[in-house]
Amino acid sequence: MPDNPILTTRQGHPVRDNQSTRTVGERGPATLENYQFIEKITHFDRERIPERVVHARGAGAHGWFEAYGKIGDEPASKYTRARVLNETGVKTPMFVRFSTVAGAKESPETERDPRGFAVKFKTVEGNWDLVGNNLKVFFIRDAIKFPDMIHAFKPDPVTNRQEAWRFFDFVAQHPEAIHMVTWLKSPWGIPANYREMEGSGVNTYKLVNDQGEAVLCKFHWIPKQGVRNLTSAQAAEIQAKDVGHATRDLYDNIQAGNFPEWEFAVQIMPDGPNDHLSFDPLDDTKRWPEDQFPLLKCGRMVLDRVPDNFFAEVEQSAFGTGVLVDGIDFSDDKMLQGRTLSYSDTQRYRVGANYLQLPINAPQPGVKVYSNQRDGQMTYGVDGTGPNRHINYEPSTLAEGLREAPKPARDYHQPVTGNLGRYQTSRTEDDYAQAGVRYRSFEDWERDDLIANLVADMKQCPEAIQLRMVWHFWHADEDYGRRVAEGAGIDLEKARALPPLPGRAAPGKRLTPDTSPDADWTGHSAQDAQDPSTFSGRTTEAA
Repeated sequence: MPDNPILTTRQGHPVRDNQSTRTVGERGPATLENYQFIEKITHFDRERIPERVVHARGAGAHGWFEAYGKIGDEPASKYTRARVLNETGVKTPMFVRFSTVAGAKESPETERDPRGFAVKFKTVEGNWDLVGNNLKVFFIRDAIKFPDMIHAFKPDPVTNRQEAWRFFDFVAQHPEAIHMVTWLKSPWGIPANYREMEGSGVNTYKLVNDQGEAVLCKFHWIPKQGVRNLTSAQAAEIQAKDVGHATRDLYDNIQAGNFPEWEFAVQIMPDGPNDHLSFDPLDDTKRWPEDQFPLLKCGRMVLDRVPDNFFAEVEQSAFGTGVLVDGIDFSDDKMLQGRTLSYSDTQRYRVGANYLQLPINAPQPGVKVYSNQRDGQMTYGVDGTGPNRHINYEPSTLAEGLREAPKPARDYHQPVTGNLGRYQTSRTEDDYAQAGVRYRSFEDWERDDLIANLVADMKQCPEAIQLRMVWHFWHADEDYGRRVAEGAGIDLEKARALPPLPGRAAPGKRLTPDTSPDADWTGHSAQDAQDPSTFSGRTTEAA
């Protein structure tokens, strides 16, 4: 066996690019024939039964959503034709599931971990799922890296222990993750409970109006209870007494009539590349600065009922980023496109092919389901049909089967152009900048807690990982890197002397998309070989 075998697929094919899905151009949509990604993500979806691979520990509650009919000061119809955001006086039933990410089903709710914030709107036009987290950003920006990321964050396959060195070994190779790490290792990494926690769709979506015009948008939940987080010491004190404190807090407050409430807000940006920005708005490792793209309030959510049965309603609840209503659409955010396949795929595997027939996942009773989907394991109902029940296909010459819904008068048609290939985002200037901004925005006690947590982690890592992580922190903010190095006894000057990561942009620089005719098969030109800060973000497909 070679000392350093190359990565292959399960078919034995060599993997020449494990960093990027295939897209039409750098910012274009992913394509259906992404075989390497599809094989990787669908196997990952099936790694655990029956527990969720991620977000296993969770709590859920029922409630309702009420739109303001406006987005900020403008009529909501200016931006979207979605009825759920336009109709006032309508209480749309909802189900919300909060969760941790990496821990198992019985893991403590005090863990330092992102919190899932998954919302199912049961609208009069069918379901809309908004599936995100509490921290507004993520570790990676291409879904092909998701199985690798979770493997690194989950327990060691040999010892079954979560190890700091595994987490930081992965993070050290992904500069874009430093922003999320800065949030996660601060007190914001342990919300005090689910009620006093923000939520975000994280990914970039689009709003489409009745004129077929689209804008980019991000969705956010703002808790009216305020935001509260825990230090590691406070979390340890709670965990010693109660591993399910957040579920207890949520249910006790609802049953006492203290119904938690969130305002729903969107950020809006013109559709298009937005080249004037130093970050790509489709990059989920970045926040949209709120001074440039303010939070525009458009509705509110109230949770007022706890589940009658945990398994039936919380454990079997299933969400997917592909579950959208008319007027809300996908962007070319690579994580969103990958999640859209993965989420529904894992639900079919975990709960079954007919998971959408379960009451917790079905549309509201007023929405009748008519489809030609049939059979499968655990079918207990037959979807509505046309007048002739013998016709379970479309179209039919007899006009007695189901027919397509009328098309909108003006629909949105996104122009797409580009060469098919594997691309990294070229706008990388803010991979460190936003992490530095976040570090400087923390209060003193939050910075102290962040440094203490990272110092404790660094002491468990090999020197190579320590040096690279200090290098990352120092480039985000000099004080940030210096304090981690001093606290963990790491040689700062040795860390600073490291070169940029191969194939990555130097801090504060852009990757140079390689379109030169002399590019070799890796996508790197002769100039790239001399200047590692300009390594191409693209590799061409080998014949």
